[in-house]
Amino acid sequence: MALLARLKALLTRRRPMRRPGTRQATSAARKTDLPREDALRAKLVDDPNDMHAFRELAELVRRRADSVEPVDPLIAEHEPADRARSADVAIWALAEELAGNPRAWFPLVELARLSLHDDHEGAMRRLNAACEREHTGLAVAEGVRTLREGDLPGDGLGLGVGQWSPKEHIPEAGRQIVLAALEADRPYDARKHLEELKVRDDAETAAVIAELTPRVEAAERTANSS
Repeated sequence: MALLARLKALLTRRRPMRRPGTRQATSAARKTDLPREDALRAKLVDDPNDMHAFRELAELVRRRADSVEPVDPLIAEHEPADRARSADVAIWALAEELAGNPRAWFPLVELARLSLHDDHEGAMRRLNAACEREHTGLAVAEGVRTLREGDLPGDGLGLGVGQWSPKEHIPEAGRQIVLAALEADRPYDARKHLEELKVRDDAETAAVIAELTPRVEAAERTANSS
């Protein structure tokens, strides 16, 4: 079952109310993980954009899903996919709760990642909303990276072009956009955005330019020789 369909089925079940960011009781949770899980959830309530806390908590959720024993041995061969979906549903629920905070942008990126292939239009809306909530360019970098990792570099390039401010945003945002252009086989766009990075005069930007320049030049040579 696709993730969004599974979510719809789960969300229509009657279930007790609980506070955002609190852990649902489950016999599958490892006792040694529970204190750390509660601490991570508390951190995310205070700062919903704590990427390290979110990723560590997501790993705990996945580990818990892997520890669940098969209910029926006859369907054990399907368990890995079922466990992965269960983990995604749990992570979706957490991200959805945190995304209600008007300061939250990283949970929107996670929701976009989980829905990218089931609801592409909705995923792009979430990524654009994340970029509008965050002003250093970190959301732009994470949004473009998410699309690149989803094998959609052209969409990543489009998101970046629409949201990137070369003077105001961190160099990593520009780096991700140039990489997206290269992966989308658009070397001339890559060159253009590489040149735009040069409006910043600092060591971090210089390092990014030095890293990307030979890759852009190689892509241009390939394009010119074909």
